Amino acid sequence: MTLFEVWVPEKTVRLQVAGEDREMERGDDGWWRLDVPSAGPGSDYAYVLPDAESPLPDPRSKWQPEGVHGPSRVYDQSAFAWTDQSWTGRQLPGSVLYELHIGTFTPSGTFDSAISRLDHLVDLGVDLVELLPVNAFNGEYNWGYDGVCWYAPHSAYGGPDGLKRFVDACHARGLGVVLDVVYNHFGPSGAYAPMFAPYLSAHGSNPWGDSVNLDGPHADEVRRYITDSVLMWLRDYHVDGLRLDAVHALVDHSAVNLLEQLAVEVESLSAHLGRPLALIAESDLNDPKLITPREAGGFGLQAQWDDDVHHALHTLLTGERQGYYGDFGSLDCLQSVLEGAFFHAGTWSSFRQRTHGRPVNRLSTPGHRFVAFLQNHDQIGNRAVGDRLSALLSPGLLKVGATLLLTAPFTPMLFMGEEWAASSPWQFFTSHPEPELAAAVRNGRRSEFAAHGWAETEVPDPQDPATFERSKLDWEELAKPGHAEIHDLYKRLIALRHSRPELSDPSLSKVEVWHGDQHVVIKRGGCLVAVNLAPVTQTVSLRSVPSKVLLATEPGVVLQRDRVELPPESAVVVAAR
Repeated sequence: MTLFEVWVPEKTVRLQVAGEDREMERGDDGWWRLDVPSAGPGSDYAYVLPDAESPLPDPRSKWQPEGVHGPSRVYDQSAFAWTDQSWTGRQLPGSVLYELHIGTFTPSGTFDSAISRLDHLVDLGVDLVELLPVNAFNGEYNWGYDGVCWYAPHSAYGGPDGLKRFVDACHARGLGVVLDVVYNHFGPSGAYAPMFAPYLSAHGSNPWGDSVNLDGPHADEVRRYITDSVLMWLRDYHVDGLRLDAVHALVDHSAVNLLEQLAVEVESLSAHLGRPLALIAESDLNDPKLITPREAGGFGLQAQWDDDVHHALHTLLTGERQGYYGDFGSLDCLQSVLEGAFFHAGTWSSFRQRTHGRPVNRLSTPGHRFVAFLQNHDQIGNRAVGDRLSALLSPGLLKVGATLLLTAPFTPMLFMGEEWAASSPWQFFTSHPEPELAAAVRNGRRSEFAAHGWAETEVPDPQDPATFERSKLDWEELAKPGHAEIHDLYKRLIALRHSRPELSDPSLSKVEVWHGDQHVVIKRGGCLVAVNLAPVTQTVSLRSVPSKVLLATEPGVVLQRDRVELPPESAVVVAAR
């Protein structure tokens, strides 16, 4: 027997199951319900609305085997045979994250094929695997941010059982799993939930679609819709954390913000499950309130992405200054973010033409609450041709960047393939089957970059299958000269970070930075990180007596009394007394 439930507060609805329409019973709460003794796991069903041309999938569907336009299928969350009963979780502090996209991580692009590469991540030293969104979207492949079924893993990846096999396999290897989720908009195709109820807001839209109704009439059920999805991923799929996409696009004027509500309910679930659960926000606001504990008046999220660290590193290493990079690029900027997490912290932003951000309290806010990165899906994929740092920098500066990231007081995150300087680009790709939508995406992408001087022929067509294929990792590179050298450095840096308490110490107030002409030194307790950005050898003052070299990116480092001689474009980590 299966109980079918759907929220339709302002119209009638019928259930279609086994080819037959059935009347449902309406409750006072706007929910319609019906027990069907003959339906069980594997039964296909849909809902019939009076103003819809055809039966529609369940807004809370857990399985869409025929795609987002097809019927939903009853799925039993309790039927999977988990083997991770001894898993006690993986906390965010002290961990190294690894962001990957299921569709391009392996040639097959499935959960099961990704399992075959997990041992590589274990060998690298990764602690948490972060998946780009996997909830169902229209088409075969996509970045994942066009999802429309917020409860159903994408069938082309392997569906709900495939995701569970992946998480179970990660836990068997000691890897935690963070899942990227999108609740600020529905994708442009197959978003049927708003036909059932007022899921959309009167506040208008954000850059990706109509805003979600978080504070208008009937908002309580919409908030419940999101919250129940969050809890489902953590509870039923055994996921260890969620990355909440673009929370600045969640328009909520309620006294209790949705993010705080999520933090409260996830904390309760964590206590029940007996393992740590993390909520990580992506936010453009530079507002530490998101990660400030609720006892101190914040929202109580565990962490947030820190774009300012990326911008400071990227501009310093590449020299790029266009667009939102305009204020970044100096060694003073690098010092600001290494010591205080944000560069724009109540300061003028020339890109926004206004004051932006709020300072972080270095004494009370630990650095592990900031996820930092040299590269991620956005910062690569939103470039015109999706070029990685490996296409922009010398091997020496790639190593310098890795050293700065993996010795910083933040939670470091790598983007798949970064650890061997993958040469494959990661481009913007879609597979919208609707010709009009496909053309709109293609033309919009070309128009966006035409304004920056790119010719149409230079911007890859998101709808061209070759764009997707080009974005897949080439695992054979891993063993090739140059790539293997970068991979070895990443392994040594992560191992050093795990072995030296100073390097995983999140205390921002203990970080000291000083710099000179194209060099910088970061003091991390008993460790000193010295970097030479110049194309010539430099002697750098350490202000301490170095005792030994813990790691060097290039041969030829010479320790002196209170100085170090560094080869061109190199970095060294030394123990000091």
